[in-house]
Amino acid sequence: MSAEITRLANGLRIVSESRRSVETVSVGVWVDTGSRHEPLALNGATHFLEHMLFKGTKKRSSKDIVLEIEAVGGHMNAYTTRDNTTYYARVLKEDLGLALDVLADIIQNSVCADAEIVREKEVVLQEIGQALDTPDDIIFDHLQAAVYGDQALGRTILGEPATVKSFTQADLLGYLRKNYVAANIVVSAVGNLDHKDLVKLVEDKLGGLEKGTPSNADKARYVGGQKIEKRDLEQVHLTAAWPGSSFHDEAYYALQVYSTILGGGMSSRLFQEVREHRGLAYSVYSFTSSHAETGMFGLYAGTGPEMMNELVPVIKGEMQKLAEGPEAMEYKVAIAQLKASLMMALEATTSRMEQLGRQLLVFDRVIPVEEMVANVEAVDPDHVKRVATSICETSFPSMAIVGPGNFEKNLF
Repeated sequence: MSAEITRLANGLRIVSESRRSVETVSVGVWVDTGSRHEPLALNGATHFLEHMLFKGTKKRSSKDIVLEIEAVGGHMNAYTTRDNTTYYARVLKEDLGLALDVLADIIQNSVCADAEIVREKEVVLQEIGQALDTPDDIIFDHLQAAVYGDQALGRTILGEPATVKSFTQADLLGYLRKNYVAANIVVSAVGNLDHKDLVKLVEDKLGGLEKGTPSNADKARYVGGQKIEKRDLEQVHLTAAWPGSSFHDEAYYALQVYSTILGGGMSSRLFQEVREHRGLAYSVYSFTSSHAETGMFGLYAGTGPEMMNELVPVIKGEMQKLAEGPEAMEYKVAIAQLKASLMMALEATTSRMEQLGRQLLVFDRVIPVEEMVANVEAVDPDHVKRVATSICETSFPSMAIVGPGNFEKNLF
């Protein structure tokens, strides 16, 4: 089981992995354009355009786009991140050509009709409103803003209501022509397929796409800060973040092991101490967020306002204890968890398709699973200790809070 890569004459890259034991194919078009590539006046345009590409092309109506896929038992979807946009489908092996035809059609021939733009603005505004009404969702946008400030990476993916309302057909089609070019696109597919046949299909459907210029987002850096939103809620939603690692950082895998030990699962320190032993929160965990040149390590907890004064010192205490070095068993468990998650991701065609597409965009190569496992195994307890110490020595971590109470000073 190995991935094959082909680059077309226009620069578009194709990556696939054959699975003869399955009857389906997962295929995705990855566009190296996310919300961080937007100018301030077009914040939210990447996500809005993702919606609009399902609203009709020169030869298909919005209903036709989804009906053609669903009529053969498949499904189709898309999502936008700060770094890229993905359109994907999963179909039976004999319907790969159809899936590619539909995907190629929407990224090349969408009309972005004015009437559809007006309608979709209301949909996206409702989506923004729903996010704002969900504190354990919007809290992460607040943390992103606290960590990266007024940089593009600090802005919301959905955009602000004012920018969404301002989008015109010219804005969207101009953004599409500039960014949806071969130099920015990877087609990734995993399942019962032949790579040579896939290349022929992609060349037929997307070989005429303009080469264009690769996306070039401004380099971001961790700046740090606070964002506190007082709301009349039952719980206080707390997030905090420290400088983390980029995808290319030597400490990337050590940070994954550290996060797994501290708050990565039910056996983690935070879950056991905060929830199981003290009952201070229902949900508490740590996480990492990486980009090409920067990243952060963060944690989240939701608790009653009367428990905040006890919760934060407990979290800080667990972080300080881990800076003394991990215990042998928890280190062993973390390594096993990370290795298992890598291997499990291989088994689902959609997960593997996403992994291949993302790796080609970030590294311009596919990282062998053996290499990733070796990188995890190369992390020793001293590496974890150094990461933990570095985080604890950060004098002013970022913080975002949504909920009742007065939290004007940084709690960490």
